[in-house]
Amino acid sequence: MTVRTIAVVSAGLGQPSSTRLLADRLTEATVTELGERGITATVETFELRDVAHEIVNAMLTGFPSGDLRAVIESVTGADGLIAVTPIFTTSYSGLFKSFVDILDKESLAGTPVLLGATGGTPRHSLALEYSMRPLFTYLHADVARTSVFAATDDWAGVADGANQLPERIRRAGRDLAEMVAARQDTAPVDLYAATPSFDQMFNQL
Repeated sequence: MTVRTIAVVSAGLGQPSSTRLLADRLTEATVTELGERGITATVETFELRDVAHEIVNAMLTGFPSGDLRAVIESVTGADGLIAVTPIFTTSYSGLFKSFVDILDKESLAGTPVLLGATGGTPRHSLALEYSMRPLFTYLHADVARTSVFAATDDWAGVADGANQLPERIRRAGRDLAEMVAARQDTAPVDLYAATPSFDQMFNQL
């Protein structure tokens, strides 16, 4: 059975938050789509507010420590990444940008990334394209063509057949699943995997 790892980063500040809600919905859609392709997904979800102090320290020292180090290792080692932030003043949150800033600039190269954002009004939705997408393109990530913005009113009518948010989430999950499914295994190749053991060579004598 094929297994893929999905890392989820939520930069929501509240608890609960609409940002985490969107991250969870995108994760569910991706896992479902991977399952339909015969792929089991292992998911790790991280709330950046839980490591906010460590992020600030890493920006000052240049070295992540504690729980933040484990978060970075999981994010940069995953087969796919779901990154969701609230939009403040027409751009991603400072906490979200600070986390991205402490990542090695090559650590997400080629990694499939699904972008999501939340905000008060639909007019902030363009921030996904002029702010978030260029950020991850700069990091050489493989950004999914579908990104999802959820305004406050979208959640109010989430069960309404006229609401397009559920369909956008399904489409985004499908896009990321296709990218992750097509990605080659990232584990290092064992150069000695085909070398016979001492016992095998002895038995051939």
